[in-house]
Amino acid sequence: MNKAKTAAVIGAGFAGCEAAKQLSARGIKVRLYEMKPKKFSPAHSSENFAELVCSNSFKAIRIETAAGLLKKEMEHFDSLTVKCAYESQVPAGGALAVDREMFSKLVTSEIEADENIDVIREEVTEIPDADAVIIAAGPLVSEALAEKIAALSGGFLSFYDAAAPIITADSIDMENAFFASRYDRGGDTDYINCPMNKEEYEAFYNALIGAETAELHSVDSDRQVYEGCMPIEIMAKRGPDTIRFGPMKPVGLRDPRTGHRPWAVLQLRKENAEGSLYNLVGFQTNLKFGEQKRVFSMIPALKNAEFVRYGVMHRNTFINSPKALNRNLSFTSAPHIFAAGQITGVEGYMESAACGIIAGINAANFILNKPHLELPLETMLGALVNYTVSSTSDDFQPMGASFGLLPPLPQKIRDKKERYRALAERSLELLKGFEA
Repeated sequence: MNKAKTAAVIGAGFAGCEAAKQLSARGIKVRLYEMKPKKFSPAHSSENFAELVCSNSFKAIRIETAAGLLKKEMEHFDSLTVKCAYESQVPAGGALAVDREMFSKLVTSEIEADENIDVIREEVTEIPDADAVIIAAGPLVSEALAEKIAALSGGFLSFYDAAAPIITADSIDMENAFFASRYDRGGDTDYINCPMNKEEYEAFYNALIGAETAELHSVDSDRQVYEGCMPIEIMAKRGPDTIRFGPMKPVGLRDPRTGHRPWAVLQLRKENAEGSLYNLVGFQTNLKFGEQKRVFSMIPALKNAEFVRYGVMHRNTFINSPKALNRNLSFTSAPHIFAAGQITGVEGYMESAACGIIAGINAANFILNKPHLELPLETMLGALVNYTVSSTSDDFQPMGASFGLLPPLPQKIRDKKERYRALAERSLELLKGFEA
């Protein structure tokens, strides 16, 4: 154990907590800075770490999905967030969804119980003095710290992220809804489906595209909205069938009242273990609160919906990582300072956590004078980091886990599911050669 060496981690979100645990596991003392509860970002409200802001789903579990493979690879490195996710899991078909409050409490308890991690509840406005520093402040980084990071990175890029509303289970009209998972994956009670016929959908659609949005302050007129969290009202304006083939797609579902596939379906997913709260899947929005109540209540099953949280939209900020970061996620301008999480340009909870794992290992290796960890591009972790630091696009944008990031197999496999499974098996086999 190297008591003389210390690291500082800024931010106790998904990436920061994972980074701190990786440093601690390698015998390095960590100062973990978190400004909550003294100060909250516009999207946060809990004093606990790794707070979920948008969805409560960490996407698919099956390894023949990119999200499932990523979580499996993270488990190889003893991921804190994956462990806590399974401990706080709520039914969600083939997805790993969590009770968000329980999940954050579990992560917080694990961090606070670690003897190598000293939690400091204060806002960071200057880069701390330490042998290695990891900036995992998240995409809602405070203005004071943003100025310091901008000096390191040569500037930021920005996009706008949105969250979906949450309603009470008791307020859902089950005479106009039914339980089922798409394609019968998972349990029969994982999702509540809110079907609409053609006439109902068209009335809802017209109201949606005509609804009034909330004002965004300090917003440039040419704002960028990330595709992965596209507000439902913006998506709808691309055409009347866009959301019907997107978040409201009816495929894989059959309305037991009619025996037929609905024209459109809104799915509701459990927000907590008790099943007392549900979120509107894919309904990230920036509509005014009153408009959300008016328009979303036009869905028959939600005619009496009680909203406990309305959807919100907020500005997210990320580094131009291909120009600012080395392959080990350190800044080219300051090799002892590393970046981790969404601020690097990865998209998604688990992607942020995965980035924290790699940054934590590499910060530890920097302190201990060991070679940095660079995983093969055939692994999801390696490919995701490679995209972040090596993208050649003139318009660098956030990226989530995707099989499209991986090099193709030497042999052609026509069946997509079998091809993805083969890619996953190749990745996990390669990962065995790397120390956890």
